[in-house]
Amino acid sequence: MAKYRLLRQRIEESDIRPHCHLIVPRAASNEELMLVHTQDYVTRVVSGQLSQLEQRRIGFPWSEAMVERSRRSVGASIDAGLAALQDGIGVNLAGGTHHAFAESGQGYCVFNDVCVAARVLQRETPVHRVLIVDCDVHQGNGTAAICQHDPSLFSFSMHCDKNFPFRKANSDLDIALPEGTSDAKYLDALERGLASVFRLFTPDICFYVSGADPFSDDRLGRLKLTKRGLAQRDSLVIESMNHYRIPVVVTMAGGYAKQIDDIVEIHFTTVSTALRVTKGLPSH
Repeated sequence: MAKYRLLRQRIEESDIRPHCHLIVPRAASNEELMLVHTQDYVTRVVSGQLSQLEQRRIGFPWSEAMVERSRRSVGASIDAGLAALQDGIGVNLAGGTHHAFAESGQGYCVFNDVCVAARVLQRETPVHRVLIVDCDVHQGNGTAAICQHDPSLFSFSMHCDKNFPFRKANSDLDIALPEGTSDAKYLDALERGLASVFRLFTPDICFYVSGADPFSDDRLGRLKLTKRGLAQRDSLVIESMNHYRIPVVVTMAGGYAKQIDDIVEIHFTTVSTALRVTKGLPSH
């Protein structure tokens, strides 16, 4: 969890600080969570009734702090979505908890922040059609399952094929990459994937689940992207949305590099790229 604190600190000390408004997000309510998650699951998470097996699947033990952190991660994506509708861009400095299903958590994900935020926006704003572009190295199986029977939500996941989760769900569009994929082949696949998305779906807003874990030195990644390649990935996604005047919400998702400074740098580049593209800031 230290990466989140360090990322905010990096932003505070950077030259992009005057161009962004940092807030502490509110906690999502039970009612908001139940726009996606079952009442039984939300109740058991909040009241500490998860079984030991459920806690092992999530990856950390239940605590009141875990519940509060999970609520606020969802609240941050809701707030970022509202900001994106107003300013063209909104960023959650955490989030991207794409392994959370409607009725269960998994892989360090308790609630699915992006899907909850999408449905809150659909309920409370003119947003109807929501695109989720997931470039975390692991398939967004929870997101895929939640979106599967909802034509107003479109999930596009680009991930390493032979990696967690080993039982994949069906996204609206999946691109599974072989282990060791490097910058050029990755970016070509992403460009083709985005072109396919726009042929199939016309979104009102895009949630971009970025992920620092396609990085070559990531312990859990198995892909071989450089930091430059990851920056190009960010530019490609955000510039594509900007071209069609689609507001973008960015979430950080996973990152497990051996050096925490590498994770923070990759996430920071994602944030600064989002601001540069949407606000016309100079690149460095």
